[in-house]
Amino acid sequence: MTTVADTRIVRPHLARDTWNVLIRELKPVVRDPFSLIFSLVQPLVFLGLFGPLLVAQSGQVLASTLQWFVPGVLVMIVLFGTGATGSNLQYEMMTGSHERTLVAPLSRSSLLIGRALKEIAPIVAQALLIVAIALPFGFRAHLLGLFAGLALLAVFGIGLGALSYSLALATKQHEWLFWGVQQSLIFPLLILSGVLLPLEGGPAWMRAVAAVNPVTYVVDAERALLTGSLGASDVLWGWVAAVALAAIGLAVGVRAIRRSS
Repeated sequence: MTTVADTRIVRPHLARDTWNVLIRELKPVVRDPFSLIFSLVQPLVFLGLFGPLLVAQSGQVLASTLQWFVPGVLVMIVLFGTGATGSNLQYEMMTGSHERTLVAPLSRSSLLIGRALKEIAPIVAQALLIVAIALPFGFRAHLLGLFAGLALLAVFGIGLGALSYSLALATKQHEWLFWGVQQSLIFPLLILSGVLLPLEGGPAWMRAVAAVNPVTYVVDAERALLTGSLGASDVLWGWVAAVALAAIGLAVGVRAIRRSS
């Protein structure tokens, strides 16, 4: 009797492939959770050093200062964390790992979307840890607003992470160029969003740039959400900025990864 081997072809499927890429990308995070804790050093330094300066400048008590500053630190985590994730893809391209995934029967879009969705887990874990650290010092977060704020940070992080991957694809093996562009963008976005210091008393040109900086609207939305002002206009504009950035980031990233294959 003659048997015929089952030669079914596995065809790309966006949802399934995105899930598989997501699980693959999360495995290193699960194996090495200390990397998440170590990445909090920079935000904690800002929290520990800028906090007392803001207290001295504003004349307010520490708890009131933390209500203003902690939401900005949460956004800072997203900026520094997801903004640098493209370096992981650069490493994969340098070692040939990325090329091996390109020949796999996977949807090209899933390679980008799955990586971008992976950023949600570190964002949520780190944000909750920062909030927990700030609670003994008088910081208070509205519970529903906190969950809404985490969702906003996740959407914002997906967009920023996708743009970081796009930058890695554009710079390919030129690691110095990736970091040069990344650092040139991250710090102006950070400073000109009112995360560290209020911009109301700053020069007119700084306030004008802040008005077109999407990070500004995300920071303002986080501050409103964590105080329980769920229906504030700042929350609406924050969601508009985050969703727009996510849509642009995913569109640019998917196009870049398709062109790289």
